[in-house]
Amino acid sequence: MTFENFTMLTEFVFLGLSGRQDVQQGLFALFFLVYGITVIANLGMVILIKLDSRLHTPMYYFLSNLSFCDICYSSTVSPKMLADFLSKEKRIPYNLCAVQMYFFGAFADVECLMLAVMAYDRYVAICNPLLYTIAMSKKLCIQLVAVAYAIGLVDSAIHTSCTFRLSFCNSNVINHFFCDIPPLLALSCSDTSINEIVMFTFIGCVVGISIVTVLLSYCYIIATICRMNSAEGRHKAFSTCASHLMAVAIFHGTLLFMYFRPSSSYSMDTDKMASVFYTVVIPMLNPLIYSLRNKDVKGALKKAININLWPG
Repeated sequence: MTFENFTMLTEFVFLGLSGRQDVQQGLFALFFLVYGITVIANLGMVILIKLDSRLHTPMYYFLSNLSFCDICYSSTVSPKMLADFLSKEKRIPYNLCAVQMYFFGAFADVECLMLAVMAYDRYVAICNPLLYTIAMSKKLCIQLVAVAYAIGLVDSAIHTSCTFRLSFCNSNVINHFFCDIPPLLALSCSDTSINEIVMFTFIGCVVGISIVTVLLSYCYIIATICRMNSAEGRHKAFSTCASHLMAVAIFHGTLLFMYFRPSSSYSMDTDKMASVFYTVVIPMLNPLIYSLRNKDVKGALKKAININLWPG
């Protein structure tokens, strides 16, 4: 379907991950399972942290917010993608495309900044343990989360408004499975150089702040750990940080690959595979990474299961 100018455009059509019906049915089953695990695991993490008083610490407060963000982050993409697997025509109204891009971008920014906040929290806990309860007060924790959400909402509003001011006059077919910036820039018949500058600048600032905060925090953390006399203390400190480092490396690595390349190097088929990873897989992995490597979370989970199975 083609349109002569921007004003006539009322919807977009996704090409999706595959055009073969038999493949789409298999993908539906796979991603339905992944999305189900994502929602259950992250929601379980939020509830577990809320119910267990031993987990009422800044670290788990941030982790519960990360889990909440993962639910919202995945839910902006997965339900529509699952519905499209069962549909021959993968259509999305123009306005809903803008809404999807906005909320996806906002929660992606929040996730990015939340990982930075969690790195700072680990820095204070390991490098200044005696001041930890004072430095990471409840008020400061709430403020850090609020700032992350404020930046995410404002930054995403900038990208969405810039993208949807473009003209899409040749085609409305998006070679992707959700409304993201790169495929829409590739589809537009307008000059997108300003959009690319805005994307690199603002996303670069958010990602840059996050990466610099993580790197600086862990430089101090590693230096502090190396000065510890106790081998058990070093192991415990490294174990506490390993889960977070794994989550940071996976998320930021994929993000850098997706958004920090010139448009001439975009390969939509390659980008779709990368997008699947950071929109669908990473939100599922985060609660598994933190729960499987965290004794406190595993202990709280066992306690909750025992209470439910053998009440009283």
